[in-house]
Amino acid sequence: WISAEFALTPDITNKKTLRSVSKYALTDITLDFEDGTDIYWARNQVGERLANVVKDLPANISGGMAPITTPLGEMLMFTIEGGDLSLAERRSLLDWVIRPALRTLPGVADVNSLGGLVRSFEVVPDNAALQARGISQDQLQRALETNNRNDGAGRLGDGEEVLLVRAEGAIKTLDDVRAIVVAAKDGMTVRVGDVAAVRIGSMTRYGAVTKDGKGEAVEGLVLGLRGANAQKVVDGVKAKLKELAPMLPKGVHTEIFYDRGNLVKRAVRTVTKALMEAIGLVGILVLLFLGNLA
Repeated sequence: WISAEFALTPDITNKKTLRSVSKYALTDITLDFEDGTDIYWARNQVGERLANVVKDLPANISGGMAPITTPLGEMLMFTIEGGDLSLAERRSLLDWVIRPALRTLPGVADVNSLGGLVRSFEVVPDNAALQARGISQDQLQRALETNNRNDGAGRLGDGEEVLLVRAEGAIKTLDDVRAIVVAAKDGMTVRVGDVAAVRIGSMTRYGAVTKDGKGEAVEGLVLGLRGANAQKVVDGVKAKLKELAPMLPKGVHTEIFYDRGNLVKRAVRTVTKALMEAIGLVGILVLLFLGNLA
């Protein structure tokens, strides 16, 4: 993290301060710029230096810049309720159906998924089986990494027609994982299922979401783009959630428990009331003043 922090520091115009926090295998680096600095210019400067740092980081380390929002950019919060879905199923529904749809809306910077269990394929090596076949855990890991992707295999021309050839290797089921070839020795093919147990599991959790003291829940948090009209963003998100409702499993629905639109409406009513009272007071004072002149 020190190398990343120092690489971002020099030669950035209008930079005020730099802070970094590391915990739970996560690192957050924050750069503050002078007021009035164009945010897109600032992000471009940071992005260039971040790209130079990434290549020097250890393998399997990933990261990027946060969305263009503010600490007060939380526009709407909702939970997934109803049905007999497990926490893992609710989280998958949020990650793969609801979140991608909401991120397409104008004014939405991002949608954070909170709570639940993120499903994953777990491969538990059988050390005895690996040793018996002369295979290392590194070989098993490389086989899993290189066989979980789709690749283009070129084109086949036939007169005026062209056929696109593609190899589909993305893992979709447990059987797909078990069928991955790890090694071929003495005419025998060794697959993942021969040297490891494959099962459905979940990624490491660093927190949880509870609601009303009734147990864990799965929450979606909509972040508004900096400078976006909060009321329009909230209205657009609500409309999209209604549009998605028929696509959800039977009995499952989204329940909104925080709405920035309500705050905006109350603020507008408060300002309107204050203005009307001020106008009335000024009118009374003007009448009294004119009456004294008469």
